Amino acid sequence: MKDNYKGINTICTHVGELKDKEYKGAVSPLYMSTSYAFEDVEVKRYPRYFNTPNQKALSQKIAALEHAEEAMIFGSGMAAVSTALFAFLKAGDHVILQNMLYGGTRNLVTKQFENFGISYSFTEGLESSDFEAKINKNTKVIYIETPSNPLLTITDLVAVADIAKKHNLVSMIDNTFASPVNQNPIDFGIDVV
Repeated sequence: MKDNYKGINTICTHVGELKDKEYKGAVSPLYMSTSYAFEDVEVKRYPRYFNTPNQKALSQKIAALEHAEEAMIFGSGMAAVSTALFAFLKAGDHVILQNMLYGGTRNLVTKQFENFGISYSFTEGLESSDFEAKINKNTKVIYIETPSNPLLTITDLVAVADIAKKHNLVSMIDNTFASPVNQNPIDFGIDVV
């Protein structure tokens, strides 16, 4: 066990918590403001990102739970999925997706990607050979869900991560159903959660 190991309860309770120096509150206060004066601080970000200390604290907590370097927060799961995919895909690129996916993700891909010039392939099954068979010269991302929504199918995270690394692709997962309480895809080699 690592000396700096923090259990799930400790992470959920303490990581990213803000110290209330004025009133000495035991938990992070809720900051309701949408604008702040940045005195004696060099701001190197667009103020809308993490525009409250609570958003920054939440992203730190999520990063710790996911064993990630950083985390971003979004207003919905589909905002997170679409941002992650479009961050790595552009016109002319190709993405491989497992056949069994959340309907919203499937609709995004099948109804919108063509408008952006992005091609896609769904696997026939969930074996590593099914993913390898769909790789072409323009493939940039392998996208999976495990357990999948709504059928709870399981995909081998290590196999997908290994295939992605072998072909210099980004591996990406929607970990909603398992959550970091039950599964940490980064620990299995997945690039983006």
